[in-house]
Amino acid sequence: MKRLLLTLPIVLCMVSMVHAQSYPEILPMKERAAAIDELLEDKVKAILPGLMRDADIDMWVVVSREYNEDPVIETLLPATWLAARRRTILVMYDQGEGKGVETLAVARYDVGATFKKAWDKEKEPNQWKRLREIIEERDPQTIGVNQSEHWGLADGIVATDLQEMKAAIGEKYTDRLVSAEKLAVGWLERRSEKEMTIYPQIVRIAHQIIVEGFSDKVIQPGVTTTEDVVWWYREKIRELKLVTWFHPSVSIQRADPESFDHLRSFSSRPDNNVIMPGDLLHVDFGITYLRLNTDTQQHAYVLRPGETEVPEYLQKAFENGNRLQDIFTNHFKKGRTGNEVLAMSREQAIDEDIKPSIYTHPIGYHGHAAGTTLGMWDAQGGVPGSGDYPLHLNTAYSIELNAATYIEKWGKEIRIMLEEDAFFDSTGVWYIDGRQREIMTIPRIPARQ
Repeated sequence: MKRLLLTLPIVLCMVSMVHAQSYPEILPMKERAAAIDELLEDKVKAILPGLMRDADIDMWVVVSREYNEDPVIETLLPATWLAARRRTILVMYDQGEGKGVETLAVARYDVGATFKKAWDKEKEPNQWKRLREIIEERDPQTIGVNQSEHWGLADGIVATDLQEMKAAIGEKYTDRLVSAEKLAVGWLERRSEKEMTIYPQIVRIAHQIIVEGFSDKVIQPGVTTTEDVVWWYREKIRELKLVTWFHPSVSIQRADPESFDHLRSFSSRPDNNVIMPGDLLHVDFGITYLRLNTDTQQHAYVLRPGETEVPEYLQKAFENGNRLQDIFTNHFKKGRTGNEVLAMSREQAIDEDIKPSIYTHPIGYHGHAAGTTLGMWDAQGGVPGSGDYPLHLNTAYSIELNAATYIEKWGKEIRIMLEEDAFFDSTGVWYIDGRQREIMTIPRIPARQ
């Protein structure tokens, strides 16, 4: 994929030192705001016109009231707007091939540099009436509003706003209202070239935080609990002036009689599970930065006294997880549905004697984002609706899955649970900042000279 040279400082490969751990440069808040606004303006110009034509929508109207935001409007606001103000109405009108999209704000103010104020309350006190005037002046044949059966993120117009809008624009234009589901999902899932210039650095920051947390700087076997590590991750995120979109989890698999339970693994773990030598640790972790999200699951092994590497039986189990990733991503093809890719991948994995569970989701503006769903952990036969949606190029996914392997020495089955952020384009699927290929050790063993 062609890489753009941004005017932003984002792409400078500067490194700052934070408590002896190297992280890619994390921008000050003012520079983050400039970066977010530049990315938004670029995407509106470069991506939105094609999306509107693909969806056959002439005008897209996004309506929100303060603190009851449509998930889409949150991605259209400037960085300095943390919420809609009063009632904010954004209008996007396709002016035709080569003319771009006109972007208007039926609001008391400009909404950033992208959406220009198109309502003077002193001249026309009624906001809905002004929207009707804008619609009449342009006479669109299709007017999209955010209604969707399968994606909550594309179902943002509330009943009151829709009712008042219909009453204001009249029967003629109400008859032209259509669901903007395809357009909204396309806007949320499609990544621009500029976004993909910075995404690797964002994922790299998340990877570096995981590595530091799964180290003897944080973990003292026999003392540190999984909850201690979870809260260390939360504190580290804040220390770096970042936020997370979900509470991290850290879990243990070990040589005990307890079998794997998916619900317990992710939501009902004991609060004080002390980490011991011989434990296989798992983390589920994500950050939000420059409006883009990460979602990663990786593993570490706590060395027993005298051990210098991960036991071979765990290494082989991990290789099964990597192989399942390869099987799965090799089936990605433009136009295939998530359910088709899921079925093909499971069939091949089972033929190769791998026990698969695949539950991959789009990622971008949201952690569990809109777009093609490829399985859920409790829906391995396919997901109605979002699983029937076809894959599109230039979209990002958290490749989330697990491979089960029976460990003879432990007398039970374990799961290698992996999740890495990846991008799907004309070249196939590639990992945005690579993927874990070996289990980390605690402590780290220096490479032999």
